[in-house]
This record gives sequence, C-alpha cells and structure tokens, in this order.
Amino acid sequence: MKTKDIVLTGLFIALGLVLPMAFHGVPNAGSIFAPMHIPVLVCGMLLGPVCGGICGLLTPILSSVLTGMPPAPVLPAMAVELTVYGLMTGLLMKTLKMEDSLAKNYIVLILTMLCGRIIAGLVRALILNAGSYSMAAWVTAYFVTGLPGIGIQLVLIPAIVRALQKSGIAR
Repeated sequence: MKTKDIVLTGLFIALGLVLPMAFHGVPNAGSIFAPMHIPVLVCGMLLGPVCGGICGLLTPILSSVLTGMPPAPVLPAMAVELTVYGLMTGLLMKTLKMEDSLAKNYIVLILTMLCGRIIAGLVRALILNAGSYSMAAWVTAYFVTGLPGIGIQLVLIPAIVRALQKSGIAR
C-alpha cells in the first residue's frame, strides 16, 4: 500500500465522519440520505478493496465513538454493510473489464449497493435480530427509506470518481 493510498483512505474516513454531521439536523437523515456511504464507496472504487474495506469498517466505528451516530444497535449491521461496500467496489473495479468507464462505474456501484444491502440484511436476520427481522423490515430499511440516498449516490459517485481520476488525484 502506497503512502498516497493511506493518506487518501484517511481523508475518506474523515469525510465519512464529517459529511453525516451536515445531515443530522434532519430527523432520520442518516437512514434517508446515507451520507456516510458516499466516501466509502468512492474510496473503494478509487483505491481498491483493502483501502475501501478499511474505510468501510473504520468510518462507522469511529463515527459512533466520536459522535454517537450510528447508535450502538445500528453499528454492527452498518459496519458490515460499509465494509462490504468498500471491499466490493474495489474488487469489482479491478476485475470487471469494460472499455466504457462510466458504464463500469454504474455497474460496480449498483452491484455493490445490492450486495452490501443483502449481506447487511442477512446479518441482521440471522445474527443481530434473529427471528425478529422480516423481509418487509429489510426492504423498508434498505430500499424504501434509503431511496433518496440511493438516488444521490447514483448521481454523485460516478461524477466524483470520474473527476478525481481525471484530475490525477486517484487512479
């Protein structure tokens, strides 16, 4: 791992701590807009699975310790979801071979968002809330409530990734 990658991972973790603070004036804003997800997804897409996974694991844990958000009952599932996001975006960016980088970014993003939500839902259903977590609760929590955040991510993340790649800040 290069020094530049470590520094950029730290920057993405810091963004993952600060960005949600801008949304917490709105009730339930974290669940609706998912601002912490953006830096983690961008980190994985630009820096690969190791940096993305580290960012995805550390960001919600540090945020919970420093700000109380996410709250302790939500933290384990969110840490799993964001770790999967960081790992999957990095792995898919490395393994998916496509000429059209914008299409690749969208495919990676959509597959990652689905995979992270499925795995976090399974963790909740089988471990954290075993026996009391329904399919309806999963769909509501990860898709219905989070729809604005999903839209924001689909609009912003490919543009951010493309801009950072063109600027030479990231590969």
